[in-house]
Amino acid sequence: MRISKVEFGESGPAEEAALVCAESAFSQAFHYWRGTSGKRYLHSVYTLIGCPALPKANYILVRRYANGSRVALAFGQTKDEAISLNLAHLRYQGAKCGANEVHLHLLAETPEERALVEDDLTAAHCRRFVIADAA
Repeated sequence: MRISKVEFGESGPAEEAALVCAESAFSQAFHYWRGTSGKRYLHSVYTLIGCPALPKANYILVRRYANGSRVALAFGQTKDEAISLNLAHLRYQGAKCGANEVHLHLLAETPEERALVEDDLTAAHCRRFVIADAA
């Protein structure tokens, strides 16, 4: 028997806003998240309700607080060919974990690239405790 417990929101490599436009309306439209590898991944930021239907992509479900701080709650990738099912899955998972933002990384094109991005980000922002039972 193997039990894994994952705690989200622990300190990990820095995450940062991506300022891609001088207009203040766009200051929080993009966000970088850094993986264990040191690589930065650009994410588009949406509210959980305002997120559009989307193709296969990496996502981070995020809780943003009134003071502007953010905590990553869950990492994953959409896998369905139907973009409306991907959106339904994101909203359901986000509601379950208390997210109010969805951060989407749309630049990984293949399933292998998306898996690498997910693993890199998850390893950077989650602490894992593994308890192994020899029974």
